[in-house]
Amino acid sequence: MITFTEPTEQDILNEKLYADMGLTDSEYDKVVEILGRQPNYTETGIFSVMWSEHCSYKHSKPFLKQFPTTGDRVLMGPGEGAGVVDIGDNQAVVFKVESHNHPSAVEPYQGAATGVGGIIRDIVSIGARPIGLLNSLRFGELSEPNNRRLLRGVVAGIGGYGNCIGIPTVSGEVEFDPSYDGNPLVNAMCVGTIDHDKIQKGTAKGIGNKVIYVGLKTGRDGIHGATFASEELTDESESKRPSVQIGDPFTGKKLMEATLDAIRQPELVGIQDMGAAGLTSSSAEMAAKGESGIALHLDQVPVREEGITPYEMMLSETQERMLLVVEAGSEDKFLDMFEGYELDAAVIGEVTDTDRLELFFHDEKYADIPVQPLSDEAPVYILEGEAPAQDETPYSYSDQDLNKVFDALIGHPTLGSKRYIYEQYDNQVGANTVQKSGFGSGVVRVEGTDKAIAMAIDGKSRYVYADPLNGGKEAVAQTFRSIISTGALPLAMTDCLNYGSPEKPEIYHQLEASTRGMAEACEMLSTPVVSGNVSLYNESKGTILPTPVIGMVGLIEDVNFMAGVEISAGDAVYLIGETTKSFAGSQIEKLIDNDIRKQTRDIDLELEYARGMDLRGRLINGEVKKIAPVGRGGIAIKLAQLSAFHHLGMEVEIDLDGEDLFAENASRYIVIAPAGLDIRDGKEIGRLTDEGFHIDTHDLTIDRSIDAISNTWEGAIPQCMTSTD
Repeated sequence: MITFTEPTEQDILNEKLYADMGLTDSEYDKVVEILGRQPNYTETGIFSVMWSEHCSYKHSKPFLKQFPTTGDRVLMGPGEGAGVVDIGDNQAVVFKVESHNHPSAVEPYQGAATGVGGIIRDIVSIGARPIGLLNSLRFGELSEPNNRRLLRGVVAGIGGYGNCIGIPTVSGEVEFDPSYDGNPLVNAMCVGTIDHDKIQKGTAKGIGNKVIYVGLKTGRDGIHGATFASEELTDESESKRPSVQIGDPFTGKKLMEATLDAIRQPELVGIQDMGAAGLTSSSAEMAAKGESGIALHLDQVPVREEGITPYEMMLSETQERMLLVVEAGSEDKFLDMFEGYELDAAVIGEVTDTDRLELFFHDEKYADIPVQPLSDEAPVYILEGEAPAQDETPYSYSDQDLNKVFDALIGHPTLGSKRYIYEQYDNQVGANTVQKSGFGSGVVRVEGTDKAIAMAIDGKSRYVYADPLNGGKEAVAQTFRSIISTGALPLAMTDCLNYGSPEKPEIYHQLEASTRGMAEACEMLSTPVVSGNVSLYNESKGTILPTPVIGMVGLIEDVNFMAGVEISAGDAVYLIGETTKSFAGSQIEKLIDNDIRKQTRDIDLELEYARGMDLRGRLINGEVKKIAPVGRGGIAIKLAQLSAFHHLGMEVEIDLDGEDLFAENASRYIVIAPAGLDIRDGKEIGRLTDEGFHIDTHDLTIDRSIDAISNTWEGAIPQCMTSTD
């Protein structure tokens, strides 16, 4: 018999070893109450990861209950690996977004790569074939060498994994702000398609059915990764490099294909990715959902090295692994199938009627835990938030050199071209990409049909900081606008809530108010939340901006309307929506004031929905050629981005003050269409040309060559990345 010298139950209590694992005193006491005894070392580790913020959402669960999660098209909402939404003809779209922030801060390449791998497995575990990847990234300013290092590593990791596994990266967004110094946010989203009858759930049921492990052999990488993601980053985080997992996209590709093959077998009962908390969360959650028990024989787990303990096996987050439950008697069929894919696989346990997670290693019992309390009874903390004082000082930028402001903004990495990033991704693999990265949402055709899925991801952190309630609404509305702009009908959304420590009253208020605003927007815009992720404690230097990221999908019934539509010189330019002097959270405020004032940001969600749906209809029927939502930087920047991307000039005259060109109020679009069109809430403000970029207002003229606009916009990130500072 192999034995391990581990701290005793009394050692754990006396030395408070549970605190090192992430459990508080009261949480440890609750574990003792559940078990009716003191937990041993392995049991303490299991509770610590399952009750971590990353796995249990113990500070955010009350807010998540606000979100609408049902709808006519919702087939499966939160609680499984990903959300599933009907797209007709017995087909569905499957999607989710997740964070890998802390690992990317410590080891950017592997942190980002494993984030992509994990979200792909979430989609595959439902039974869907991935058709598109997206990412939402946040970094500190690129004037700092460490932020350039982080950007290089993260982008290389995303590309390195996604390109190898053969899934196109079709859209994304990036923002740079000092609040993210040293602590990047790396949110990855995956979208897949599936037939209704192939949808799987992560459940363990059927007494005597077998538990199969498949994928990479278990190592010591990623141990306590869920706990690592549930605490603030400090100087000690550098010592936690072993917590960062290593991705293997080639094994990931084999595992993806093997999983999709396994799902076609009638003997499959349930399947779940071994993600955060590894074998612990996958086994315990599957048993809880199946209202069953599960017994694991850990001496059967494939391992990379000798001497790995039961504690390490259960807490390891080695990548590229799945856990299956199959009907008793069919296990050899699955093992033979996985051998054909050159994957390690083994029967490691069975479903029981005990309602307990039981762990055995060479006939010795290492854990005996009731499944339901472990999975569902993590403590929930309701704290007191504190709304900051409002700053009602009026804005005025009329005394600024607004031509210099324009040049600085169009040349800033947040507003400039992201070509440096997306050219490192394969966005055409699979041959179904209709609209790729570069400008707007990604669009991917559903294989063998005329349907297409539009997919977008966005976040508005400065808006949320300025006005958490309305900023939360705007985060949803901006992504809605992006989907509308493709002609797609928005279906549903997923979210990733990236915030600082909820134990700080102002941050708790941001979380409470912004999620309330998001929930209101979801209701009004008919975009229920079907999946998501929460990432708290994202601080390393000061306070990070609250960054709820919204991923949304939409359905295009007949994508052929997009074929051959091109904007060109002579087309008219329209501004849709009223412009107000809304500067709180804006890019001009960041540039000039280096601050964010806490002021109300108004948004009318009824108007948002009506305006968006009207424009969508006009795009589909051919009345308009292009829809571009006005976002960061305001009208001037959106016009410049259009000009640079399409290499066309503009002749525009707008009945506004010069500073209003940089206002960032909600619900506005730039539309390109034939002249003379009567558009709801819209004004014709100019036309596209073959020559220079020219805007006139009451008190400001911006006059540039097309080349000057394009060079500044395209060079925004490359010029920073080649810096030797």
